[in-house]
Amino acid sequence: MPDLLLVLFLLNLSLFLLHEMDAIRRSEWRLFIVLKDMEDSKAYKAFTFIHLFLYVIILSLLFSDYQTIVFWFLDIFFIIHAILHLFFEKHPRNGFKNTFSRLIIYPMGILAVIHLLFLINT
Repeated sequence: MPDLLLVLFLLNLSLFLLHEMDAIRRSEWRLFIVLKDMEDSKAYKAFTFIHLFLYVIILSLLFSDYQTIVFWFLDIFFIIHAILHLFFEKHPRNGFKNTFSRLIIYPMGILAVIHLLFLINT
């Protein structure tokens, strides 16, 4: 079972990374309070740069003694993230109103629920 849990988590983390690639293509910074009023070229750079730190933190914690805590935290984050995207479906600046983006975002939330349930039961 632990191997299945790891593969499930890595699949979900990969979906998250794909989503962040899609987010840059779709100018997701236009949905964020701080970045939405910035010039696109500056907001793009800030949005991208923030992700460097995000990825370093996530990956370093995954290779630490805190791996289980990171699993829990990211699962909860992925669930909340999918719910937020659902709430923002009608936002005029939402560029994720297409099948491709939705097939990345919503399975991420569903897989996080499944992974979390497996974590709770092990």
